[in-house]
Amino acid sequence: MTPFQLYQIASILLLAALLFFPVSKIIWILSVRRLQRKLGRELTPPEIAGQRRRARFTAFLIVLPFSYVFNLNLFKSFYG
Repeated sequence: MTPFQLYQIASILLLAALLFFPVSKIIWILSVRRLQRKLGRELTPPEIAGQRRRARFTAFLIVLPFSYVFNLNLFKSFYG
């Protein structure tokens, strides 16, 4: 691997890591509120933990491809 490829991989992973926590928190809050409205009651701690796991998985699936595409476009615009 060239140093440029290592830099690309590192920047993709760094951006994904920085975006992961805020995105997962937003997804978690929205899913908990939606489920509370649907059930008409407060959620139990196991239900909240389940929603948190689900939100983290979903955030991972969203953030990693976004980070890849963002960096691909960014490097393309800088280096042609």
